[in-house]
Amino acid sequence: MRNHFLVFILAILLLSIDTVAQQSSRHPGEIKAYDLDFNWGEGGPNAFAKPGLWADASPEEHIKWYKALGVNTIQTFAVSCNGYAWYKDGVVPEQPGLTHDFLTEMVTLGHKEGMKVMGYYCIGANTRWGMENPDYSYGYPSDMHIPFTKKYLSYLDSAIRDAVRKTGMDGFMIDWFYQPKRISTGGLWIASEKQRYLELMGKPFPGEKQLSEADYNTYSRLAIEKTWEVIHKAAKETNPNCIIWLTCYQITHPHIINSKMFKEVDWLMNEDGDLKKLDTVKTMVGKQTRLITCLADWNGKDPVVTVENAMKTGIGLYGFAKPTASSLLPPIDYYLKTPLDSLHGDAKTIATFARVYNGLPLGFLKEK
Repeated sequence: MRNHFLVFILAILLLSIDTVAQQSSRHPGEIKAYDLDFNWGEGGPNAFAKPGLWADASPEEHIKWYKALGVNTIQTFAVSCNGYAWYKDGVVPEQPGLTHDFLTEMVTLGHKEGMKVMGYYCIGANTRWGMENPDYSYGYPSDMHIPFTKKYLSYLDSAIRDAVRKTGMDGFMIDWFYQPKRISTGGLWIASEKQRYLELMGKPFPGEKQLSEADYNTYSRLAIEKTWEVIHKAAKETNPNCIIWLTCYQITHPHIINSKMFKEVDWLMNEDGDLKKLDTVKTMVGKQTRLITCLADWNGKDPVVTVENAMKTGIGLYGFAKPTASSLLPPIDYYLKTPLDSLHGDAKTIATFARVYNGLPLGFLKEK
């Protein structure tokens, strides 16, 4: 009887251990992702990084950092917001001074470690495109400035097919997939977008003051849908297994919610970190669609709380932060040797991920 009692007590103890790390193991195939973000930096004509910033980044050092963090998915770049590519000899000019064939080598090394390696395209902003195509862009601010004209769709089609084919990346994130803000013209439409309106709506652009909200929403949803069709076709025709990962900082925006894109996309992420908004769109996505939440300094979510709640429901995890001048951030040991409560912002997120992704309890402290 005593032995039976001890077995019963042991079973209860085992069932009661409920750390975040163990919660993550309940969801095989979970997404544990991070991005050292090359988009933002000094020296460019806007807030995006100047062409060539971090061009000497070492794929080997980046893989070591991501491996120590414990990711199974790396999000890096095919083309960053400055409009230059992170791989060599492509249809999009490479970052000036690019030392390594960065994305291609990241894919090769990441696959050896069992990681997926994802590229990136900013659909709504591209500094190089804006500078080189002034009649097809609302300037080149670090905000959405590109209307989805046929000329731009042709660029996206060739850029995506080229990178998927040449680099072997597992897929790519698409970002800022919204209508342009038309900041440079004070809200006035440029001729090329007026032409796009005619093509999609079957009637001339009525003028900014005469454009009804209903017609603008219809046009915007059509413009995004047609652009999505180009992106989806380019990716899947080049590699049927290519993962398309949509990130939305406004996942319930009327121009995208309950769209064809939501039903067809492989991964869908709410960048503002609100898990309740993900619940809102669960019935709008396809059977294949994986849901992800984001933790980053800008959205102000507590990483400990968000990670615990995401793990309970099988929601994937992702974060990003701008690197230092070295193109990296501090070694992962720094985050594991530092108590979570003493960290803030992106550092606290990385420290939380370093524990969760590596199957460690949140209270874990590595000896100094």
